[in-house]
Amino acid sequence: MRRLAALLILTFAFVGTPIGRARAEDAFFFKSGDRVLFLGDSITEQYQYSTDIELYLTTRFPKWNLFFLNAGIGGDTAQGGNGRFAAHVLAEKPTAITIDFGMNDAAYGPFDANRNSIYVKSTEAMLAAAKNAGVRVALVSPNAVDRRVNDRFKLYLETQKQFYEPLKGLAAKFGDPFVDQYAVTRATLEKLEADGATKLLPFGDGVHTSPSGALLMAHAILVGLHAPAIVSNVEIDAAGGKPKTPGCAIENLTRSATGASFERTDEALPLPMQADWVPLLPYVDQLNDLNWYGLKVAGLPEGNYALAIDGNEVAKYTAAQLASGVNLGNLTQGPIYEQGQRVLAAINVKNQIVHQRFRGVVMFNAPDWLADVAAERKPKELAKRMDLIVEKQAEVHKLAQPVKHRFEVKPVK
Repeated sequence: MRRLAALLILTFAFVGTPIGRARAEDAFFFKSGDRVLFLGDSITEQYQYSTDIELYLTTRFPKWNLFFLNAGIGGDTAQGGNGRFAAHVLAEKPTAITIDFGMNDAAYGPFDANRNSIYVKSTEAMLAAAKNAGVRVALVSPNAVDRRVNDRFKLYLETQKQFYEPLKGLAAKFGDPFVDQYAVTRATLEKLEADGATKLLPFGDGVHTSPSGALLMAHAILVGLHAPAIVSNVEIDAAGGKPKTPGCAIENLTRSATGASFERTDEALPLPMQADWVPLLPYVDQLNDLNWYGLKVAGLPEGNYALAIDGNEVAKYTAAQLASGVNLGNLTQGPIYEQGQRVLAAINVKNQIVHQRFRGVVMFNAPDWLADVAAERKPKELAKRMDLIVEKQAEVHKLAQPVKHRFEVKPVK
């Protein structure tokens, strides 16, 4: 763990504050109080990219009281999604949904105009149904297949491009945002290919996500939907002056010629950096455009400095790095990182119940001889399990609330 932290510090510390890349929260697709549902095929049912999005939203907006469900089904298509839209989507009363279909629709072969027509009509029908129900939609094209994994994907990669072209126009027709995830992931895969990064496979079988692929997808979707980049930022001059603290408050600030200490209370938490994400970071802007948890201390003499949080040393930086600004969101140790990890663990527990409810109850179709019993018992079982999900979601929110921490920057002896 310490070796990983050291690698991250050396590689990602000296990056500069992304103030120019900050996005206004009011332009962000997701809103306070949202009941979010992820709709799609097996890639959605993997609970990987959706969990990363959920983790971002939960840690970044701990006061929003968000709620998350997943209605992904392996092997599904837009036609299937449209057929179950009322029962699996609208019945759950979401306020915001993401729709990600198309991987299976084109059948992994050459372009088929008839299949594409069905795909477009089915997608349009879902957008219309959501609009009529007053539900916001973010339409997302699927990830690009990785042609490095399978030679037949060289053809399908081009089929995908043609197959998904109508999506942008469909989204515009209904006033919905569109994220061209295909284009973003294809560009990344081509960069990996050019770099000779043969061991880095975001989509292990060329289609489905590995943890790094989940991050790639979540990053593309969140940035495409105008997610704010900055968690919070502290800028201090050791020589004096008023600190700058967007997204947080500091108190009990003490400064000297060789360091500073203060208590910091943030409005949000950074995403907890996962070890599986690290190799992909150069291809997703080091997460500076999504997970900037900044610290800048100017005016220090040349030399090396240790950063401690609550008395625990978490990183070392040079005076030049601190003067430029460092992203503490990429740390893999310390009390703030550990809190984020607890939030993620709680989300995973909650999502196991979400998946069991969806597969075991929502999708359950009783045979004729059990129809009467099922008609009586299914609503009760749905409500019972939803109560448990609500309980677990509340636990997640409780864990995500920021707390005060003491920061100390001092010379390394």
